Amino acid sequence: MKKKLLFIYNAHAGKGRIRNALADILDTFAKKGYEITVLPTLKCGDATAVARERGKDFDLVVCSGGDGTLDEVVTGIFQTQRDIPIGYIPAGSTNDYANSLGLPKRMRAAAEIAVGEEYCRCDMGTLGESIFVYIAAFGAFTEVSYATPQEIKNVLGHAAYLLEGMKKLHTIRSYHMKVRANGEEIEDDFIYGMVTNSISVGGFKNNTNADVVLDDGLFEVTLIKNPKNAIELQNIIASLLIQEFDSKYMYDFKASEIEFESMEEIPWTLDGEFGGNRRTVKIVNHKQAITIKVDTKKVSKLIEQ
Repeated sequence: MKKKLLFIYNAHAGKGRIRNALADILDTFAKKGYEITVLPTLKCGDATAVARERGKDFDLVVCSGGDGTLDEVVTGIFQTQRDIPIGYIPAGSTNDYANSLGLPKRMRAAAEIAVGEEYCRCDMGTLGESIFVYIAAFGAFTEVSYATPQEIKNVLGHAAYLLEGMKKLHTIRSYHMKVRANGEEIEDDFIYGMVTNSISVGGFKNNTNADVVLDDGLFEVTLIKNPKNAIELQNIIASLLIQEFDSKYMYDFKASEIEFESMEEIPWTLDGEFGGNRRTVKIVNHKQAITIKVDTKKVSKLIEQ
């Protein structure tokens, strides 16, 4: 009996580049002996519904799109409560998680990895009932990724995020929060916070804790304090650019569970998509909860760097 593969793709991700590569991708799958079912997404949430309702009937689920598409597929597979391997062919504007996994930009090469024998048992996270693969964040610029129209992302790529962020510099605000992790409580004013499991955020590598391990059951947590003046803001930006986390301006630690409590509802993003307005948040790391096809040598090399 032939192995069965479900291929879910977002034709609009990035610059729609999958359209030119679709025949090569399907040819790669077929040469590995798979019986292929192909389903394009039509709207937000489609990938989750398909993965949840049909994923259990397949030996492998492969998705192509941006990190948001991967997030939806992981959510759907996690909801099946079954260990179904996932292949990922990155086709988005930023592809942060693909960078962490060492997946190639060439789509046929990524397709070959997706149907290969090597895989990584990676951590994933939950924020309340919501699932995320590599980042949950709040504060300055987090709304840029989901507020920027797809058409602008397609044309400008990374520049879209920077341009939209620059427009909002004058609106940066702080949030007074209590943060509990590792048996300790922090109370401070923050302009930004991120809980990550990735070596790349916003398309920039190594701007999270350098000691990232994708399957250790721990998140990297970075909380940026509210600057008192423009000079402190410049120092914070400089610190992030050179990847030196200065304790005068930020907290940086690892944790498997983190709780956030604020006096007001704060908008969160999960893997670059809107994650709701929330006053209290509990984030939990689910160690090695998902199986993703990778080139294990590339993953190891990236983490060692």
